Amino acid sequence: MKLRSALLATTMVALPFVASAQPVTGLYVGAGVGVNETQKTDIKNLSSSTLAPLGAGIATVGSVSANTGFAGLVSVGWGFGNGLRAEIEGNYRNNDIDSLTNMTIGRGGGAQGGSRQQTFGGMVNVLYDFNGVSTWVVPYLGAGVGWLGIDENFHAFNPNAFTATSTTGVTGAFGPGGVHISGQDTTGTFAYQAIVGAAFPLTMAPGLAFTAEYRFLGTSNDRSYAATATATTLTGTTASAPATVKFGPSYNHAILVGLRYNFGVAPPPPPPAPVAVPAPAPTRSYLVFFDWDKYNLTDRARQIISEAAANSTKVQYTRIEVNGYTDTSGTPKYNQGLSVRRAQAVAAELVKDGVPRNAISIQGFGDTHLLVPTGPGVREPQNRRVEIIIR
Repeated sequence: MKLRSALLATTMVALPFVASAQPVTGLYVGAGVGVNETQKTDIKNLSSSTLAPLGAGIATVGSVSANTGFAGLVSVGWGFGNGLRAEIEGNYRNNDIDSLTNMTIGRGGGAQGGSRQQTFGGMVNVLYDFNGVSTWVVPYLGAGVGWLGIDENFHAFNPNAFTATSTTGVTGAFGPGGVHISGQDTTGTFAYQAIVGAAFPLTMAPGLAFTAEYRFLGTSNDRSYAATATATTLTGTTASAPATVKFGPSYNHAILVGLRYNFGVAPPPPPPAPVAVPAPAPTRSYLVFFDWDKYNLTDRARQIISEAAANSTKVQYTRIEVNGYTDTSGTPKYNQGLSVRRAQAVAAELVKDGVPRNAISIQGFGDTHLLVPTGPGVREPQNRRVEIIIR
């Protein structure tokens, strides 16, 4: 439970720094550290037949239990961009063995002792990333095979005094610890593993990811180690002889956190630049003024209209608006009609000057839009007008 809580806490701390997940492509390297639990391991044999003349024959079948230890690894791999990865891994594990179970030495009852186990070696792994599950985390599964060297620093002794008779009829009295087996040796064995993990891409560097994973590592064969057996009677008779310790398969469970870096990952492209909205085409306007209560065109008015018609051929226009206005000297109804007649007179002159009729819109506003604000009944020359707008 404590290991699970620590892993969860570490993952939650890393979340604010995660970036958008991308498939692993090309060369990558990784490293991880964590804790390792070794399952109870059987001791299938522990013997030294040459000590029989001292009455210290050894017969042992039992198991060893280990404390929580350290695990670390480094890896170099290649991502194929489609979720598949292949890697070579180097690993190291270290566990202290603190108890022996169901083991006897001679006739001294249950044996006591311990061991320190160090595991190191190389694995070839194949993994698959589940890309697309989330934008910030990539779960993965993997399996591997390889070769491990397992170093055992082992010792065991009888905790009780006993008396034994050798095959030659000699009787010996052995005190507590009178028979002791110890040794340090390394043997190699085939190994396999299963991997369950998740990668969290980090914002600090493209291609960098935080990893959290569980690994099961097992061996398939028994392992035999050379040791030394020493027997000492209460009378001081001592003899030493070679011994053999045989362990069964080893099974390890590791929880690791680490970092992985994928070389050659380009930084994410910047967001697309906003599309520039073209500025609206500038409008041109022309003012044509009228005498009081008139809608006929003066020479100056025709000159302005001709200039507007000529300029309309020089620009890309969408429409030409012709809007008529009056001052406030008439009634609103009369002024409305007069503003329309003025607009129609200007539009007719534009057509005469070459502007297509279907490009012209005509509208009268009467005395509702005054160029010069006045009260009612005021004859204001600048309010008696038509505005030509080229859009």
